[in-house]
Amino acid sequence: MKRVRNGFGWLVAAVLIAVSPAVLAQPAQQRPSPTASGLIIETIRVEGTLRIDPETVLSYLTVKVGEPFDGITVDQSLKALFATGLFRDVVMARDGRSLVVQVDENPIINRVAFEGNRRLEDQVLERETQLKVRSVYTRTRVQNDARRIQELYRRSGRFAAQIEPKIINLPQNRIDLVYEITEGPRTGIGKINFIGNRQFSDGRLREAIQTSESTWYNFLSSSDNYDPDRLAFDREQLRRFYLRNGYADFRVQSAVAELNPNRDAFLISFAVEEGERYRWGPIDIRATLRDLDPAQLRARIQGREGDWYRADDIEDTIRLITETLGNLGFAFVEVEPVVERNREQRTISVTYEVREGPKVFVERIDITGNVRTLDKVVRREFRLAEGDAFNAARLLQTRRQLNNLRFFSRVEVTNTPGSQPDRTVINVKVEETGTGEITFGAGFSTADGPLGQVGIRERNLLGRGQELGVSALISGKRNQFDINFTEPYFLDRNVTAGIDLFRVERDLRDQSSFDYRSTGFRPRLGFAITERWRQALSYTLRQEEVTNLQPGASRFVRESQGTRITSAIGTDFTYNAVDSVIEPTDGYLFVLGGDLAGLGGDARYARLRSRAGWYYPIAEDYVFSVRGDAAIIRGFGEKVVITDRFFPGGDQLRGFRSGGAGARDRVTRDSLGSEYYAIATIEQSLPIPGVPSSLGISGRFFGEGGFIGGLNRSDPLILESTALRASMGVGLNWRSPFGLIRLDFPVPVLKENFDRTESFRISFGTRF
Repeated sequence: MKRVRNGFGWLVAAVLIAVSPAVLAQPAQQRPSPTASGLIIETIRVEGTLRIDPETVLSYLTVKVGEPFDGITVDQSLKALFATGLFRDVVMARDGRSLVVQVDENPIINRVAFEGNRRLEDQVLERETQLKVRSVYTRTRVQNDARRIQELYRRSGRFAAQIEPKIINLPQNRIDLVYEITEGPRTGIGKINFIGNRQFSDGRLREAIQTSESTWYNFLSSSDNYDPDRLAFDREQLRRFYLRNGYADFRVQSAVAELNPNRDAFLISFAVEEGERYRWGPIDIRATLRDLDPAQLRARIQGREGDWYRADDIEDTIRLITETLGNLGFAFVEVEPVVERNREQRTISVTYEVREGPKVFVERIDITGNVRTLDKVVRREFRLAEGDAFNAARLLQTRRQLNNLRFFSRVEVTNTPGSQPDRTVINVKVEETGTGEITFGAGFSTADGPLGQVGIRERNLLGRGQELGVSALISGKRNQFDINFTEPYFLDRNVTAGIDLFRVERDLRDQSSFDYRSTGFRPRLGFAITERWRQALSYTLRQEEVTNLQPGASRFVRESQGTRITSAIGTDFTYNAVDSVIEPTDGYLFVLGGDLAGLGGDARYARLRSRAGWYYPIAEDYVFSVRGDAAIIRGFGEKVVITDRFFPGGDQLRGFRSGGAGARDRVTRDSLGSEYYAIATIEQSLPIPGVPSSLGISGRFFGEGGFIGGLNRSDPLILESTALRASMGVGLNWRSPFGLIRLDFPVPVLKENFDRTESFRISFGTRF
């Protein structure tokens, strides 16, 4: 500001100084454009603080002592104080050569309470709210928290929920914050309609999406709650469904959800355009890699000319070709599908161009999101190491390995450019999930009668990837207690080591006129030979007791009475090429193993067992399978006692009771077991017409048969036949939220007159 040299100028300056306190006291939006007053701030005085130290207020100010009164810096200071969220109101004014900062502090939250919530627990709501006990209250945060709570209720299907925050004032500038919640009725899905579908019925398309209509049997599922995110996911599910069935031109024109006038249900409408169905045209591979014969890759092509087109076949073929080339040593490859669509002939041709990709090496591997799990637990699952040549197939294997750990709810494995053009950085982002389980079970099975079970299991002990489990089962005919521990990378090598402790008590009086007890332990080792081949080694030491013999028990049972020690070593070779060990739908599995008893103890025998299965998906939800199970045992210098024999039947040979097929005492009819068996099963699983797939109910047809024998048939007291036993039947599976329920209705078609059969079998278990 220029210096004023005349009387009129002095008068103007005096007026400006006189009105400046009023100007500073005005709100920022009403204040005139500030200019430097020329007066220097000698002191800054803070007033109105209760909890907050005045020095804290001064630290937020942009204006300082010794600086001139400047409306711009004062305005900036005012905004900075409001931005802290600590103050309800701030007024800044000049008092002579002092700047006075008058503050009104926001209250402190003494308690946060939720009233009226029955469907969502307090803990769930607390996780979604920002305002906590002893935090500073602000109106903006309360409004944001109320919106979050309302969004939670909407996602749980209650769109009429209302959230009203209430404040209860307390002494010392404290408040109680209470959210009054009116949950309202549940807003379900009244109807799902499809417009424009000619090839598939509404019912079939409803099975292809995740959202389902509200029905009485959906009370255990949330799929009939309206969720906008799920609706977007359903659009993609419809697209994938049609592409899997050959409709390459399919598109969803619109997906609309309308709330009915009563606001208790949504009407969802999908408008679709199906287009024409395509078949595969010519499929070829064009490779420019040196020393590579394209014929080596043709077996990896999914889909054949003339078959119906499936979009998934292209992705599967690229993955399989990349994996094959990686195993052949081609680390730097690119597979690009060149697709040609013939709309007149309605065919889709594809040529997979395989060429050498840029040479890229792994610069480093970054892992984020593993709060509890140690880095080395994640790194040891990698099929790539820092410095290796980058290989997309091995990166895909790594992702599968990490998912198979079941330590994480989400696994993202990506690669980004490194510090040099020939370097890449692999980024692994995981989201941990609970790995501890406390299981309570109750149920009924035909073999054991009513049963109860309790178990505690931790699959990622101390974040080291170790597994510890304790379980107990009590039933009418079997009591069992187990403790097991597994170290998946023993001595930091790809070797699984573990130990099992067990105690088993079985009531076999109805079957063979005795009770059985077994107590022991089993250390074990397992290691991978290849990606699919695995070998396991074990040693078992157990004490067995045959007690509580029934009056008139068989002579062969009495011969086994008493206590004996078994010391046995065993091994298993497993070739696993199925898509899921729990519920396979594609691939095959083969297990060959055995054990040898006689290294100390009383038992002397050699036992060989094998198991195989082949699973083939004929169509979606239609799986054909062939399974086989066989075993044989032979004693060394002594007979095999009854507790070491096999007792086929029950789940192993449906249509026959547990131990119902095999040798028997001619007089007492006690089951004596067998020394060999070979059983084969053919099964076709299929959906049940009219039953939504969301219920988890499926049906099956099966045929089962086998040969059982091995005892001394020349003994006049033994009833035995090596003739074929066989059965046929139907069954139901329900994967309920409480566990798996299996119902079998077998009919024995080939049996002996001394066999014990059954025409109904139920296996029911609950977990909650």
